Amino acid sequence: MLPPRLPDNELDRLSALRALGLLDTSREPRYDRYVRLVRQLLAVPTAAITLIDSNRQWFKGREGMPLRESSRDVSFCGHAILERGMLCIPDTHADPRFAQNPFVVGPPHIRFYAGCPLRVPGGFAVGTLCAIDAQPRAADREQLMALRDLADCLEREFATQLLMRDVRGHDPAGALPRTSAFKTLESGRPPEPA
Repeated sequence: MLPPRLPDNELDRLSALRALGLLDTSREPRYDRYVRLVRQLLAVPTAAITLIDSNRQWFKGREGMPLRESSRDVSFCGHAILERGMLCIPDTHADPRFAQNPFVVGPPHIRFYAGCPLRVPGGFAVGTLCAIDAQPRAADREQLMALRDLADCLEREFATQLLMRDVRGHDPAGALPRTSAFKTLESGRPPEPA
């Protein structure tokens, strides 16, 4: 097993992750929708949105796994954030980086992994959107494109999250008028019909 190396920009990456303000927060329906879609579109039992902290991977959204976090040293996603594109491992037993990983040789017995790095403005990869299966599988091009498309949408969610934090920082009392479009961005839901 090969633990993931640290990116050259690790300190800046961690600052960007913390600025996002999502670590150790409650589950949110908008993020849970992404993992449900990944499970459905890729026909996998497990999907997650991970955030890679200094020594752990923490799951902002997850389906099909009981863990809330795990060690970064054994994380697949720690490797995925180092990639420019997607990290796809059709069979973990055939990849020396992962063949002896505790999550491969023991529960949950990961055999397939596909993860897209999630970048925030500035280009820092703060986590992944990933699909996991206990069965090896050939990567289906259309399914992987769907995973990448969902990751792109999730990156926009992160950019919006940062924008909202910035706006609130410039108007902490909420004195500026909020348009319905702004309220929609802020809440993540469309306004109720009148």
